[in-house]
Amino acid sequence: MLPAGGLLATGVKAAGSSAQRLNSGDAAILRFLAAAEIIEVDLWQQYNELGGVDGGNAAYVAALQNLDGDMQQYITDNTDDEASHAAFLNAYLMSRGAEPVNLDEFRKLPSSKAAGAKQIGRLTNLRKLVVDTSFYTRYRSGANPDLGATARQAVNIVNEPAIPLNDTETPPDTDQPVPPTTASARRMQAIANTAAFHFGYIEQGGASLYASMSLKVTDPEVLRIVVSIGGVEVDHFSVWHDKLGNAVSQPLAGVVDPMSGVTFPDLNNPGGELAQTNKIFPEPTRFIEGLPLVSVIRPSTTANAGAVATIKSFTADLLFDGQSKEFFARVMALAEAADAAKRRV
Repeated sequence: MLPAGGLLATGVKAAGSSAQRLNSGDAAILRFLAAAEIIEVDLWQQYNELGGVDGGNAAYVAALQNLDGDMQQYITDNTDDEASHAAFLNAYLMSRGAEPVNLDEFRKLPSSKAAGAKQIGRLTNLRKLVVDTSFYTRYRSGANPDLGATARQAVNIVNEPAIPLNDTETPPDTDQPVPPTTASARRMQAIANTAAFHFGYIEQGGASLYASMSLKVTDPEVLRIVVSIGGVEVDHFSVWHDKLGNAVSQPLAGVVDPMSGVTFPDLNNPGGELAQTNKIFPEPTRFIEGLPLVSVIRPSTTANAGAVATIKSFTADLLFDGQSKEFFARVMALAEAADAAKRRV
């Protein structure tokens, strides 16, 4: 266990509160957030191994760079950020007398067989995803899911890998011109495009989750932690929201995966408010009845953005495809406890 006195040696230590035990609600919130960050680290590490700064799959790197020349750096930095969140939250829990979170026993899912991927057990699956892209249209509309609105999918990404699966269908030495000209190049570009939308999906979910959890916190120091990490999730989302637009705009738009048929259309043709790729800032929306529209993170309610909603969304994404019933029981118990937390006044 880390000593409380040393935990925040490189930061600003709040007067007094770090020496006290957390109340049960705040502990539950931080434990779920730690679990969510551990899950994020696992998926980001897979992306980083293949497509980060030291990414070991040249064709995947090239396909990602077709979206933006800085994709490798962004992937590595996002990975490092999530790792820092997970480590900090667990260390903080221990410093306040609460149990940390460990999901190592569930690292049993297979790795990609493509060049660059480490052959180790995983918590998450990126080999076949159903990516919810409704965040793209949600943030371009004036509708708010917390008030009953729904948003259509921007791109239908169903049962599509977000990382290369092997070196047979996507050889790591494949050239990746824009637009791609061979079946292997089109397959790899579709995989990279899927990853870009998945990056946006994951990070917008984090932005909403932290907003939702902040409303339940009692301890001012815990609130500081939640809103401070949550702000980084928003920053991540903004970057990926911008970069993914290059998959559905010229000159790259129109890629069709030759194996799955998943298509990345030109969303700027004909364009419009809900499709235009450069409209990356949240449009003003209904937020509190009787007041003007306002640009906000949405959703932020427990029902739509809380811990249970997050696990259900990840499950629908197929992020946990192949996981055990024990894993689902563990993470859902953490989620339910976090959602049940109430701010004490």
